Amino acid sequence: MLQRSLPRINWKLWFVSWPQVDWLLMFLVVGLTGLGGLMIKTTELHEGAVDWWQHWLMGVLGLGIALVLARSRYENLLQWHWITYAITNLSLLAVVFMGVTANGAQSWINIGSFNIQPSEFAKVGLIITLAALLHKEPADNLPSLFRLLGVTAVPWVLIMLQPDLGTGLVFGAITLGMLYWGNANPGWLILMISPLVSAILYNVFFPGWLVWALGMGMIAWLTLPLRFIMAIGAIAGNFAAGKLSSILWNLLKDYQKDRLTLFLHPEQNPLGGGYQLIQSRIAIGSGEMWGRGLYEGTQTLLNFIPEQHTDFIFSAIGEQLGFVGSMGVLIAFWLICLRLVFIARNAKENFGSLLAIGMLSMIAFQVIVNISMTVGIAPITGIPLPWLSYGRSALLTNFIALGLVESVSNYRPRKRF
Repeated sequence: MLQRSLPRINWKLWFVSWPQVDWLLMFLVVGLTGLGGLMIKTTELHEGAVDWWQHWLMGVLGLGIALVLARSRYENLLQWHWITYAITNLSLLAVVFMGVTANGAQSWINIGSFNIQPSEFAKVGLIITLAALLHKEPADNLPSLFRLLGVTAVPWVLIMLQPDLGTGLVFGAITLGMLYWGNANPGWLILMISPLVSAILYNVFFPGWLVWALGMGMIAWLTLPLRFIMAIGAIAGNFAAGKLSSILWNLLKDYQKDRLTLFLHPEQNPLGGGYQLIQSRIAIGSGEMWGRGLYEGTQTLLNFIPEQHTDFIFSAIGEQLGFVGSMGVLIAFWLICLRLVFIARNAKENFGSLLAIGMLSMIAFQVIVNISMTVGIAPITGIPLPWLSYGRSALLTNFIALGLVESVSNYRPRKRF
């Protein structure tokens, strides 16, 4: 009886086919995804849910997509960026008319037995669009800057109509990061966010608002044409933002107000809006240095923290793995950001560099805000922790972004010795 030997995989040749892929970046992401599935499993141990398995399954699918994209030439997206932009806006528009509502936001489209969140994929769509436009013309002049802001405004408005405040903030972070890398004057970027800061300071600390408004007038004087008029306009705009903040506050829904204010004093409503944050603090604090161990966290196993497998997954890490495990996760994210900066600096042209900076802005902002809200130093905004929180659309989005950036790394100029 003849025996057929199975074909052997030439691993050396397999790795050579991706000559400049950043394997450290890839391994860090895969490691975080694996850890995420394990932590999700600990939060659902007594519920019989299979979200942890779905997380790993979508991670494998996302990794496959990332590897395919890493072998594909990212430059081809330049000629398709307006089509990408159109698809992004059409998908967000579809959510407005036939989306599914959950947790106070109409952000999902139901396809069969799956809920797809187009706003997550819109992040990558925005990164591709802005990278292509900034590749053609940098944001070093005001007309170009306003055109780019106009392009960003359309999907941002559609997201805020859902309403999805968390994703809207991520859009802002992506735009600011890419504009800065695209040679926009830093003073212009500060002036762009100044009304939001004024809206907070005006009602919280009036002397601080006064100093801020005068500072914005000085920045406008130094960076804008028609110095006197622009300086007066900047001060007046910040004053108007402070006055209008009370009107905007009344437009928010109750759960959004709670998320924005209760992080300061969650004890004011310990059984309502402050409950989740209080329990999260208890969980992270009880982990101490080395953690309670897997499946040993009382807050996690007894489901004291609502929706812990999504936005509050870091509390499960803090309780079970302690300070050491939490710092390990933070170091992993720091290394990911460091590799993204390296790829951006070594890309062969501006388009690839801007793709990497767009992903850096998206990941860094979500990590900072998510971890800050779980420990009580930032409002609860519903932003997931990349690769760790459960969310199929978010996980695939992050892997797609990873694949594009790995393509930038793979096709960068080779070093010669």
